[in-house]
Amino acid sequence: MKQQLRPVGIIGTGKYVPEQILTNSDLEKMVETNDEWIVSRTGIRERHIAAPHEATSDLAYEAALKALDSAGMKAEDLDLIIVATVTPDSTVPSTACILQDKLGAKGAAAFDLSAACSGFVYSLATATGFIQNGMYNNALVIGADTLSRITDYTDRNTCVLFGDGAGAVIIGEVPEGRGFQSFDLGAEGSGGSLLNIEAGGSRLPASHQTIEDKKHFLYMNGREVFKFAVRVMGTATERVLTKAGLGKENIDLFIPHQANIRIIQSAMQRLDLPPEKCVINVDKYANTSAASIPLALVEAAEEGRIKEGDTLLMVGFGGGLTWGASVLIW
Repeated sequence: MKQQLRPVGIIGTGKYVPEQILTNSDLEKMVETNDEWIVSRTGIRERHIAAPHEATSDLAYEAALKALDSAGMKAEDLDLIIVATVTPDSTVPSTACILQDKLGAKGAAAFDLSAACSGFVYSLATATGFIQNGMYNNALVIGADTLSRITDYTDRNTCVLFGDGAGAVIIGEVPEGRGFQSFDLGAEGSGGSLLNIEAGGSRLPASHQTIEDKKHFLYMNGREVFKFAVRVMGTATERVLTKAGLGKENIDLFIPHQANIRIIQSAMQRLDLPPEKCVINVDKYANTSAASIPLALVEAAEEGRIKEGDTLLMVGFGGGLTWGASVLIW
């Protein structure tokens, strides 16, 4: 007899962005660019930048506190902590372990997950599986990145695109008929070189030469990543809806990865969605990688745009190359 899986959903939310704001006008003073060019091509007007003393775990900590408060829970109630990030405080220990200590969540397992901008959806799927099968009861899932630390602010093609932030959710058992209905995760490793940081790992350890050659900064082939994003946003969306037994007409709110307004608009057209059914905040935060989708989700919840019983569709793409989509009934 097949085991009945527990319904799992989001029971608490929180977000945090650093105080400092870097506007397009500020960037005009740093590189050869202008506000009109940036807005017309990306939709970005400003981004938040971490203070010198702030690391990814600090952003995650602030978001986690708000999520715990939202869920009416204490850190001791957590069984599992997953931090999706490509900018960990350090290689070892993981940012999740650092966060576990800061929160005082002594009973929780903790690990980082690296899937770039798709990392939050990957982490949701991972934590959901643990809770569905009864291994854990309550999980803290965070998307947090401090991309300003891996951005070359002399490269006008990339420095306008990225910002810092963290979004957190508590997931646990929810009433029957609610929660996560389906996931679609995937990767195209053959496109790994299109969006990468070449140095700093075991293949090319840090050296004077790698630093001089700026190989510790994020590189992106924007044209090719754009084509990949438009394609997978559409196909992943269609697959995840099919898995959930739903159609485009069932979507109450679309929460896409906030990388580029033109990619979001392309996905909206494919889904035939009106603007009021899509969350767009790329203008305020830019691309925050794994923090992007949870920041948009939490902001929509705070603004009262999500009602009980609403069907939410989250979809993202990122380095790897990776993609992840999920359907959730709130």
